[in-house]
Amino acid sequence: MPITKTDARVDINQRRIINGADADVIQLYPIKHKFAWEAYNVGNANHWLPTEISMQKDIEQWRSPDVLSADERQALKTVLGFFTTGDSIAANNIVLATYRHVTSPECRMYLLRQGYEEAIHTHSYQYIVESLGLDEGEIFNMYREVDAIYNKDAFVLSFNEGIFDPNFKTGTLEADQKFVENLVIFSLVMEGIFFYSSFAVMFGFQRQNKMVGSAEQIQYIMRDESQHLNFGINLINTIKEEEPAIWTPEFQNHIVDLVKTGVNLESTFAREVFPKGIFGMNADGFRQYIEYIGDRRLARLGLPAQSHSTNPFPWMSEIVDLNKEKNFFETRVIEYQTGGTLEW
Repeated sequence: MPITKTDARVDINQRRIINGADADVIQLYPIKHKFAWEAYNVGNANHWLPTEISMQKDIEQWRSPDVLSADERQALKTVLGFFTTGDSIAANNIVLATYRHVTSPECRMYLLRQGYEEAIHTHSYQYIVESLGLDEGEIFNMYREVDAIYNKDAFVLSFNEGIFDPNFKTGTLEADQKFVENLVIFSLVMEGIFFYSSFAVMFGFQRQNKMVGSAEQIQYIMRDESQHLNFGINLINTIKEEEPAIWTPEFQNHIVDLVKTGVNLESTFAREVFPKGIFGMNADGFRQYIEYIGDRRLARLGLPAQSHSTNPFPWMSEIVDLNKEKNFFETRVIEYQTGGTLEW
């Protein structure tokens, strides 16, 4: 897009999440969307790398014929099969679509950070697969071969067709609703629902003192994803304030239906992939937990609960926030190099 010469200065009142002033240059101050700047700083403070987490105990347990059952081994591989695809899809959506249509400089800053975190997550899954000596072809092709994973991914990708179109532009009611629909799918459904059965399985391992290195990485990924979810919800709620015409009763009902579909797909995934249940978690418990999660996501947008389910896995709430007494930097394998010690 060519740069337009003008003597006009940027007016903070023209800053909007979408349909705002020219966003060719990221001018942060004065900051209008403070939630985005705060999220960016939190992301920087939470920085981590998978290779700093020891996988030695995981390797020993995976090689031992006595530590993990066949169901536990299959569960671990299946959640990795979904994770490897999910974060790749999320990264593509940020880089190839969302960033292009967002006009808030501070929101763009966080999207850059979020895209990097998705890369770290993808790196983490590869690190686990490689460390354990798993069949990479099996893990990375599960989204094509396992119906429950394929159906989730296909549902999400079906909402890319609009905003990925090079001719797509926000600025009309239909286009703005299409953009918000995409945010709902990726923030509430993908990052807020589709990851959570797999998260619960990994933390089930952790509670049994099994595959603790893998689970620790997933714990940091869940912290990142919780931040992504919160940022996406803040985006949607701010767009609702700035573009109130989009929030029609029909559109609200549509969003509720999308979340309900996401809950059903994730519940089916849990039932088909973990049919016998592991660590005391069974299909009924997974469904109840996912329904509970779905209601919480809707509430954040001011929308009514659909199932009114309670949380059957209360320990998940503790893990989401990370134990305050746990310090990632005490478990690191390698020290970061600060600016004064870098070798040039």
